Amino acid sequence: MATATNQGLGLAHYWAQGDAVSHTVAYILLAMSVLSWFYILSKSWSAWRIRRSASALERFWQAPTLPDAINGLRLADPEHVYIPLALQATEAANLKQQAGSLNADTDPGELLTRTLRRAINRVSARLENGLTLLASVGATAPFVGLFGTVWGIYHALIAVSDAGTVQIDKIAGPVGEALIMTALGLAVAIPAVLGYNAFVRINRVTLAELDGFAHDLHAYLTIGKRIGQEAVT
Repeated sequence: MATATNQGLGLAHYWAQGDAVSHTVAYILLAMSVLSWFYILSKSWSAWRIRRSASALERFWQAPTLPDAINGLRLADPEHVYIPLALQATEAANLKQQAGSLNADTDPGELLTRTLRRAINRVSARLENGLTLLASVGATAPFVGLFGTVWGIYHALIAVSDAGTVQIDKIAGPVGEALIMTALGLAVAIPAVLGYNAFVRINRVTLAELDGFAHDLHAYLTIGKRIGQEAVT
């Protein structure tokens, strides 16, 4: 008899006995899981390509000319993380300022600094895309699952109260099924938290490389380029 009762319990039984609230909680957890895994997989692929292309920064400075260096970096940077700095910095350095604009009264070095800073900010915003969602899922999914558990236990106690008798086998099954929601909440939250921490570290390393690359570009386009021209003359 006990074996038959245990066979009737489980996730399917809990779902069949659940109401609109418990079903809504389950759908919310499912949506959280799908979204978090979508960002985890997509950003993992993007992060792998970014880290693979980071070595191109060394080859950039080994190129014979700046156009060759930019073309090589463009081919090695499929995620367009590093190449925007080189393109926009070169454009700003060679730009003839239009008379009557604020840029015309700006020192070329300061204009280049502002251009590089804007490029880094754009890349940083793109790298951080999806991290807010992963952090939100990691922080809220356990509580969503806990709400489903509390709601299931509440209905289990109501059923016991209506029956008029308290039997451990009548309580253990529904309560155990309700605890499934807590487990589901943790199963959704843990990958999101791990993914968030991993991507934050990767972004920190990438932004540090971008900052160093921007500094080197600024030095070359303001000082190194001028020294080269003076040496030729």
